[in-house]
Amino acid sequence: MSRIVVLAAATLFLLFSGQPYVSAADVTSRCLLMDNDADQLDCFREGSSGDHSVVSQIKKNPVIKPSLTSIWELNEEHNRGTFHLQPYRANYFLPVRYSNRMNLKPNSPTEDHSIVNDLPLNVTEAKFQFSVKFKVWETLFKNNGDLWFGYTQQSNWQLYNGTDIVSAAFRETNYEPEVILTLRTDSTLLGWHWRMLNVGFLHQSNGRELPLSRSWNRLYGEFGLERGRFALSVRPWLRVPEKSKKDDNPDIRYYLGSSDTRLTYVDDGNVYSILGRYSMSGRRGALQLDWAFPISGALKGYVQLFSGYGESLIDYNHSQTVLGVGVLLVPWQ
Repeated sequence: MSRIVVLAAATLFLLFSGQPYVSAADVTSRCLLMDNDADQLDCFREGSSGDHSVVSQIKKNPVIKPSLTSIWELNEEHNRGTFHLQPYRANYFLPVRYSNRMNLKPNSPTEDHSIVNDLPLNVTEAKFQFSVKFKVWETLFKNNGDLWFGYTQQSNWQLYNGTDIVSAAFRETNYEPEVILTLRTDSTLLGWHWRMLNVGFLHQSNGRELPLSRSWNRLYGEFGLERGRFALSVRPWLRVPEKSKKDDNPDIRYYLGSSDTRLTYVDDGNVYSILGRYSMSGRRGALQLDWAFPISGALKGYVQLFSGYGESLIDYNHSQTVLGVGVLLVPWQ
């Protein structure tokens, strides 16, 4: 059986195997979207007492993204304790990902970090991402300050390059472990509710040998704000310097810049997200559009459109437009 038939069968199983249900998590997510504390309390009471109008409304309007308060456990109600494994960024599988300009000759200014001949790559491949986090220490500063560990892994799979699905190569895999200190802020800024500040250290690498080795380290601050159904994340960072001879990608800031910003909107079970970054020094940037929509039960369809530099680490200095279609397996923050 060809790989396309196998892939199609697996995708159809994912799409239609889920059964609609309403869980306590659904009720919680729905209520947490309300800005007014009194409305939130009434929503929780109605949901917990089995009010059919609330349950019916949740069924028609399932929520994918809960509030920052729930995601980062900013109050006692949402505290799950330490070493409780939970989703971090989006967990998805895109069986089809198409690039208009595949990076056939990855390169870097550092010596012995460039490909001479074109790589035999297919412009259509698969892509998936796995991302989790867990809290390792609570209330470092009296009643504030939680320490988290996060891990994200993103892979680009040359699934359609050849005839043997078993031996299909992974073109690029990025590994991102990070340590995050979360501080509760709870203040208002220009009509937005500033919920939290994350201060973190992030390492990103592709674990490959020369000439394809790429890696860098960053210190960042992430400002998390909410306003109604909108959530805003602003994340400036500072690259940790490396010795020039050991730097896999010394010019990476000219392509990926020094910050990124994500705006998310939730409506009728759909999540729309815009992620952007721009390098002032390099005058280059990238834009990513995400759309997640309900299919059946907890399963969500997922469309990802990316245009610019840095779709993956090996492509940090390569510009392309990429469209991927698949399923969102676990909601993102």
